[in-house]
Amino acid sequence: MTQNENNPLNPYIVCHLEADEKQTDSQNRPFIKLDQFLKWQGIVRTGGEAKLLIQGTEVSVNGTIETRRGRKLVSGDRVTVTGTTYEVQLR
Repeated sequence: MTQNENNPLNPYIVCHLEADEKQTDSQNRPFIKLDQFLKWQGIVRTGGEAKLLIQGTEVSVNGTIETRRGRKLVSGDRVTVTGTTYEVQLR
């Protein structure tokens, strides 16, 4: 994770993750599910915690409240949790 230095007016945390080569969306882009992302970033410890956080409408993706824990995130997506924004970068 690195702080966005390109735009100090819109700071967010860039999260570089290794994508599972077997998981690609219909456009053949690597993805990570929202609940997995929250666990990998240490925002939650378990899938159950992720489920409660997401269903509690405390998570947004690209500015829209997201309640699906299986939402597929691709590079460039921005996830906001309790005021902190993370940009997903999958390799």
